[in-house]
Amino acid sequence: MAIIINVDVMLAKRKMSVTELSERVGITMANLSILKNGKAKAVRFSTLEAICRTLDCQPGDILEYRSDEESP
Repeated sequence: MAIIINVDVMLAKRKMSVTELSERVGITMANLSILKNGKAKAVRFSTLEAICRTLDCQPGDILEYRSDEESP
Protein backbone atom coordinates (compact mmCIF):
# COMPACT_ATOMS: atom_id res chain seq x y z
CA MET A 1 0.00 0.00 0.00
CA ALA A 2 1.26 3.43 -0.89
CA ILE A 3 -0.15 6.89 -0.35
CA ILE A 4 1.19 9.29 -2.96
CA ILE A 5 1.40 13.00 -2.12
CA ASN A 6 0.73 15.25 -5.11
CA VAL A 7 1.52 18.64 -3.56
CA ASP A 8 4.12 19.33 -6.25
CA VAL A 9 1.54 18.65 -8.98
CA MET A 10 -0.93 21.08 -7.42
CA LEU A 11 1.81 23.68 -6.92
CA ALA A 12 2.65 23.47 -10.62
CA LYS A 13 -1.02 23.75 -11.61
CA ARG A 14 -1.43 26.84 -9.42
CA LYS A 15 1.95 28.28 -10.45
CA MET A 16 2.90 28.63 -6.79
CA SER A 17 6.28 28.09 -5.15
CA VAL A 18 6.91 25.85 -2.16
CA THR A 19 8.04 28.94 -0.26
CA GLU A 20 4.78 30.76 -0.99
CA LEU A 21 2.70 27.74 0.07
CA SER A 22 4.75 27.41 3.25
CA GLU A 23 4.13 31.05 4.16
CA ARG A 24 0.41 30.99 3.34
CA VAL A 25 -0.27 27.72 5.17
CA GLY A 26 1.96 28.45 8.16
CA ILE A 27 4.03 25.28 7.89
CA THR A 28 7.82 25.22 7.94
CA MET A 29 9.71 24.59 4.73
CA ALA A 30 11.24 21.49 6.35
CA ASN A 31 7.85 20.00 7.23
CA LEU A 32 6.39 20.87 3.84
CA SER A 33 9.38 19.22 2.17
CA ILE A 34 8.87 16.06 4.24
CA LEU A 35 5.21 15.99 3.21
CA LYS A 36 5.94 16.80 -0.43
CA ASN A 37 8.56 14.07 -0.72
CA GLY A 38 6.27 11.42 0.76
CA LYS A 39 8.35 10.96 3.94
CA ALA A 40 5.61 12.10 6.34
CA LYS A 41 4.06 9.46 8.61
CA ALA A 42 0.94 11.55 9.21
CA VAL A 43 -0.70 14.83 8.29
CA ARG A 44 -3.05 16.82 10.50
CA PHE A 45 -6.47 17.54 9.10
CA SER A 46 -5.95 21.21 9.93
CA THR A 47 -2.78 21.24 7.80
CA LEU A 48 -4.51 19.39 4.96
CA GLU A 49 -7.41 21.85 5.17
CA ALA A 50 -5.05 24.83 5.02
CA ILE A 51 -3.23 23.38 2.01
CA CYS A 52 -6.52 22.69 0.23
CA ARG A 53 -7.80 26.19 1.01
CA THR A 54 -4.60 27.78 -0.26
CA LEU A 55 -4.38 25.65 -3.42
CA ASP A 56 -8.16 25.75 -3.99
CA CYS A 57 -8.39 21.97 -4.28
CA GLN A 58 -9.84 18.87 -2.64
CA PRO A 59 -7.92 16.44 -0.38
CA GLY A 60 -8.17 13.85 -3.18
CA ASP A 61 -6.19 16.19 -5.42
CA ILE A 62 -3.30 15.96 -2.96
CA LEU A 63 -3.57 12.42 -1.57
CA GLU A 64 -3.67 9.39 -3.86
CA TYR A 65 -3.79 5.69 -2.95
CA ARG A 66 -1.96 3.11 -5.06
CA SER A 67 -1.98 -0.58 -4.27
CA ASP A 68 1.30 -2.50 -4.15
CA GLU A 69 0.62 -3.85 -7.63
CA GLU A 70 0.37 -0.32 -9.05
CA SER A 71 3.35 1.17 -7.20
CA PRO A 72 6.60 1.37 -9.20
